[in-house]
Amino acid sequence: MKIIADTNTFLAVTLYEPERDEIIRLTLGHELVAPDVLPFEIGNALSALLKRHRLSPKELINVWDATQGIPVDLRRIDIRKALEIASQFNIYAYDAYFLTCAVSLQSPLITLDRRMREVAKNLGIRILEVSH
Repeated sequence: MKIIADTNTFLAVTLYEPERDEIIRLTLGHELVAPDVLPFEIGNALSALLKRHRLSPKELINVWDATQGIPVDLRRIDIRKALEIASQFNIYAYDAYFLTCAVSLQSPLITLDRRMREVAKNLGIRILEVSH
């Protein structure tokens, strides 16, 4: 099964967040898919953690390398369709990219973002629930 994986799931796994083991359990043996903006989003999130002094420069590079070791199929998405979703639900385009990917592939979504889960349910996207 193809699973659309949000940026925060990659970070949770590589930063050893409490949800790590469950994310791995839910996705093991499945193909991870994400919009092709994923590496840029990961880089942006990591730079924000560095800026807030939650990561050192060395940790930043180590976590980046770890995220790049996770196999994921990066897909182009219809940005126009994503912007329609962003507008309809008043969310960021970056979140809508993942939702658009899930809709177009008719695949479930794994995310730690509560608002994104709400919008996904409204769009008829199946959610892989990660308990907190």
